[in-house]
Amino acid sequence: MENVKTQILLVEDDPNLGTLLREYLEAKGFDTKLAEDGKKGFDAFCKQEFDLLLLDVMMPVKDGLTLAKEIRVTDKQVPIIFLTAKSMKEDAIEGFNAGADDYITKPFSMEELLARVNAVLRRSNKQRVHNVADINFSVGKYTFNSETQVLLHNGTEQKLTTKESQLMRLLCVHKNDVLDRNFALKTIWHDDNYFNGRSMDVYIAKLRKYLKDDPKVEIVNIHGKGFKLLVNS
Repeated sequence: MENVKTQILLVEDDPNLGTLLREYLEAKGFDTKLAEDGKKGFDAFCKQEFDLLLLDVMMPVKDGLTLAKEIRVTDKQVPIIFLTAKSMKEDAIEGFNAGADDYITKPFSMEELLARVNAVLRRSNKQRVHNVADINFSVGKYTFNSETQVLLHNGTEQKLTTKESQLMRLLCVHKNDVLDRNFALKTIWHDDNYFNGRSMDVYIAKLRKYLKDDPKVEIVNIHGKGFKLLVNS
């Protein structure tokens, strides 16, 4: 199985520039979807999971700032880079207030765009890893300490292996939310190849067995995306 490519959503109303940017990004190894306005961009975002968004600010139907604000209601983490012909300081501030991670002013070189895309992706990935620094978690009737790698239930300790513990911690951090399969693979195994994917499935099965004594706790598969640790109240 081939490594899954980084998914980019490009929302740009200039058809020539949009096509040029999409072809350049795809040539650089990114799987890039192009939407021609903010509404189509939002529709695409709702249908698919993306690793990064490139949004033109000035667009018909729905502008990039409005689109970013709507996306941030449901997704606080996906990186956003604004593309704009404006260079006013106020516009840059408004962009960051709307949830931007970076801001690039037209005209720009393809090399500059690529450098910013790679920088934001690196920064985003590190930030998500840093957010995983919590140690103690409550999961229904269980408590989990990621430092001692112990899952505790009714006074009974289940010692986890290192990879079981790493995976459990990621699931806890994303509790009741989707843990992206490729993010987990790259974080723990550092490679999302087929064999590591099968290995992770084995660890998921083990964690399900460890958590079976609380019917309100379950790890569910989210088709095409990853896993979700559901804790029902």
